[in-house]
Amino acid sequence: MINQEIAQIEKYYTLIRDYLVTYSFQLLAAIVIFLFGLWLSKKLSNTTEKLMLKHRIDPALTNFFSNLVKVLVIAMFVVIALGKVGISITPFVAAIGAASLGAGLALQGMLSNYGAGLAIIATRPFVIGDTINIKGVSGQVKMIELGHTTLINEDKVEITIPNKHIIGEVLHNSFANSLIKGEIGIAYDADYKQALSLIVQVLTDHSKVTMDPKPQVGIEQFADSAVVLSYRYWVPTTALVETKLEINQAVFSAIKNADIEIPFPQRVVKVIQ
Repeated sequence: MINQEIAQIEKYYTLIRDYLVTYSFQLLAAIVIFLFGLWLSKKLSNTTEKLMLKHRIDPALTNFFSNLVKVLVIAMFVVIALGKVGISITPFVAAIGAASLGAGLALQGMLSNYGAGLAIIATRPFVIGDTINIKGVSGQVKMIELGHTTLINEDKVEITIPNKHIIGEVLHNSFANSLIKGEIGIAYDADYKQALSLIVQVLTDHSKVTMDPKPQVGIEQFADSAVVLSYRYWVPTTALVETKLEINQAVFSAIKNADIEIPFPQRVVKVIQ
């Protein structure tokens, strides 16, 4: 039994030795070719990225193409290296095809995410920096990957959405800004024109309120105890909450300092004898 094992080890040793003697230079050349391919792929990927960014192409699209160039170059040099040591890639291609079929059936959800990611990158319904709202989730686009899109909201919380849940859905894109709506009630006998002017002035003076589109100020409704004034304005999504708090405080202070009455809910009850 021991002699058989020794003979088998000697057989494998002889096989490996003969292979190294025959293909030692080819093996060394294959390693050099592969290492050169890694260096060249990184170089071409970085060059592609710099060139696309120089022409102000979308970062997500830039990242996709730079990675694609890197993968294609590495794959090409792997084929060359395998051919150098006498290994045919035909069986590998067949095996990869069979494995891809099985993996495709098992990973339909993941592949649908990748397909949707390619559609997003190609059609560009939104880009990095836009503010989108989809299926009740909103935030500013931080990164677009093949499998998912990452948003960040005003609370600095990152939200990851699988791309298959984006394609084919109703998408709201407000680009870099978000809409804020506020309102305040004043007495019926107060000077509403002065109040509206004060609100316009507050919005105009604030540095984070955009003027394109312009803020909208007017009478929202006639409530039981007050005339409700409404104001709508756009701010950068990343400063949404802090700007809203600052504007509300400034509007309240401006109305109070102008001695414009802000009534509380009240009812007049008439008793008939």
